[in-house]
Amino acid sequence: MRTLLVAVLAAALSAPAIAQDANTVIANALKSMGDLRSVEYSATGYDFVLGQNYNGASPWPRFINKSYTRLIDFQMPASRVDRVRTQGENPPRGGGQQPVIGEQNQNQVIVVSPNTPWVQQLEIWMMPHGFLKAASANNATVRQQTIAGKKYNVLTFMGQNKTPVMGFVNDQNLVERVETRIDNAFFGDMLFESTYSDFRDFGGVKFPMHIVQRQGGHPIFDLTVANVKVNTPVTIQAAQGRGAGAPAAAGAAAPAVPVPVEKLGEGVYLILGGYACLAIEMKDHIVVIEGPQSEARANAVIAEAKRLIPNKPIRFVVNTHTHIDHSSGLRAFVAEGATIITHQSNKSYLERVLNSPHTLVPDAMTASKRKPKFETASERRILTDGNRIVELHHMQDFGHHEGMLLVYLPKAKILLEADAYNPPAQPPTGPAAVISPYNLSLLDNIARLKLEVERIIPVHYAADNRIVTMAEVRRVSGRN
Repeated sequence: MRTLLVAVLAAALSAPAIAQDANTVIANALKSMGDLRSVEYSATGYDFVLGQNYNGASPWPRFINKSYTRLIDFQMPASRVDRVRTQGENPPRGGGQQPVIGEQNQNQVIVVSPNTPWVQQLEIWMMPHGFLKAASANNATVRQQTIAGKKYNVLTFMGQNKTPVMGFVNDQNLVERVETRIDNAFFGDMLFESTYSDFRDFGGVKFPMHIVQRQGGHPIFDLTVANVKVNTPVTIQAAQGRGAGAPAAAGAAAPAVPVPVEKLGEGVYLILGGYACLAIEMKDHIVVIEGPQSEARANAVIAEAKRLIPNKPIRFVVNTHTHIDHSSGLRAFVAEGATIITHQSNKSYLERVLNSPHTLVPDAMTASKRKPKFETASERRILTDGNRIVELHHMQDFGHHEGMLLVYLPKAKILLEADAYNPPAQPPTGPAAVISPYNLSLLDNIARLKLEVERIIPVHYAADNRIVTMAEVRRVSGRN
């Protein structure tokens, strides 16, 4: 009894001490780094597009930030980014809407309100000074950790997504790294980390001159800072139309939206309302082509496929390639019991990613406890029930993705392709100003495979719902 009492007293006495230690670490860091209420900094460097890698062993594709300016108001709080972006992979490799033609102007405005998603707020609270403010406001705790022989005070507070946010304060009382986890439909509980180095003094405020952000194990930003202005007035206003109107009531269901469908032939259906998918009827099962975008989109496709082709299971879902926007619905198909067919070079990557934990936002696959099943294609694979034939062909010399599959329906002379030709909003009247190597690769592969194509189904379907023909692709590619 006496031992238990001593233990209880020790625990009671240690709690304020831990809190004081955290407060002391925060106070020392603020003293060393200075009081930063607002900042404007400019930089050059690179951004990288998450989940658009050329293959499973590649980092996210790189784009050049010719200029990058960011304003942060930590008191409001709000952030604004303006950047000029150019092509970084030459020749183009991977996705991210490559190739970028000329200079691309982009901006992002975040004005934090009660409805601002946590992942957007993190753009502010993962900055070194922002982290200290958030740690102070959220009852952070502290522990000591040694990494590669270097000692850190690790401050931790609980984020709005119920996941720890950790800041690593070095022996100079500088926040050197901040990390947490965020939900991603494809990658699951994804690590999000920022590292800061080369701190310099600006009027009593220390600010990093090198900033690197990583998501999913690869950089998404790598910036070299050139100019810093601290504690000067900044004006950041929410973009017009954003955040307007009252939020939907908690638990309110979104209104059902009819899924547009076109019958391409007997037992073959084009499902729109998002990325284009095909539902193909076989003798005793259904084959769905593509599991894209999200669980919600996948569920809509699954429901529509079952409505169009009743009383048959979805046995296969064909994955054209592993890019995040084309694979984020695959987990819903796994939950349905479908086997994923993909190019053989994609299997190990998809296997690893689809088996990643999804504890922050559990999905249907988590609930089902099913594991992904795979079958693969090499250069060519035929799916048939003795009557219907679906051909899968591996695209060669295609810079967008190493493991890309074309889907060809020989009876209908229809070809489904992803990202080789993404139709512009208006039908092209002549060659593009800069010919896309991806468009040329599509034409070369069709010729190599000797496919008779009368209609092309781009997964990124034409905005005006027009029928895309070989003539259109030849025209835009200058190969009339």
